[in-house]
Amino acid sequence: MGRVELAVTEEYAGERLDRFLATVLPGHSRSQIQRLIKDGLVQVGPRTGRANASVRTGDTVIVDVPAPTAAEPAAEDIPLDIAYEDPHLIVVNKAAGMVVHPAAGHASGTLVNALLHHVEDLSGIGGELRPGIVHRLDRGTSGLIVVAKHDRAHESLARQFHDREVEKEYLALVWGVVQAGRRIEAPIGRDPVNRQKMSARSRRARTAVTRITRVQHLKGVTLTQIAIHTGRTHQIRVHLSGIGHPIVGDALYGGSRRRMPADLRPILRLERPFLHAARLAFTHPIDGRRLEFTAALPRDLQTVLDEIVQLQEPRGDG
Repeated sequence: MGRVELAVTEEYAGERLDRFLATVLPGHSRSQIQRLIKDGLVQVGPRTGRANASVRTGDTVIVDVPAPTAAEPAAEDIPLDIAYEDPHLIVVNKAAGMVVHPAAGHASGTLVNALLHHVEDLSGIGGELRPGIVHRLDRGTSGLIVVAKHDRAHESLARQFHDREVEKEYLALVWGVVQAGRRIEAPIGRDPVNRQKMSARSRRARTAVTRITRVQHLKGVTLTQIAIHTGRTHQIRVHLSGIGHPIVGDALYGGSRRRMPADLRPILRLERPFLHAARLAFTHPIDGRRLEFTAALPRDLQTVLDEIVQLQEPRGDG
């Protein structure tokens, strides 16, 4: 049994205990959290937790996570681009189109299915359908993701994500002209009208911070390097769309266009949002080393970018 201690920060003050834990404890659904509380495995300070009780700033919430059960997803021999691996964790450069863990409509072909074939055992803290999963990337987003091989590693990595000690940087091609140094701070939650989307209109929206650190201006679009300080679902996509610069190719948040100038037409070949998790840095959960990984743009995105640059290069008179 593993014990996880979580400190309640100001942004969660007044929230129900079960909702707080479902937000900050990776890999657990709200129903799983409520089961842990019902079984007396959650304490708030010296008291046994109650699902509907409000948490306060400074509270220490202690969760005793039961020993993991065997993972239900089947192991599948799916190729993985492994950036790093040791006995404690594995860092994968996820391909676009791959779902991270099994869910409704995606029972197979996920990163978890592939990992179960590659790794003999994974941390069980993520639950039966999400063993080892500490954080996620959207299906259409490529790039770096770290997975825990055992519970001790999982607990350490989960704490680092919760305490915002993990550095995450992305590359995104966006519509329009965006300047480096821009900071976007807007809460994000499930859209009350379209449940497939996230937005700032949700009553349960959480604080989210995104920074644009570097840019390369092209005609009509900007290649941006983005750092995120929180990890809300669809965060970068929502924030960039919210400031009028949606990610190129992102149909859900207004980034798809049918008509465009000739020098941007390579964009029409994109089959997903132009978004890639390019850098990931964290502290090794066991030996304390600071690890940093980078992943170059995958071929589908790099080819589109190269063709746009080539089409927009000034041409001589011959």
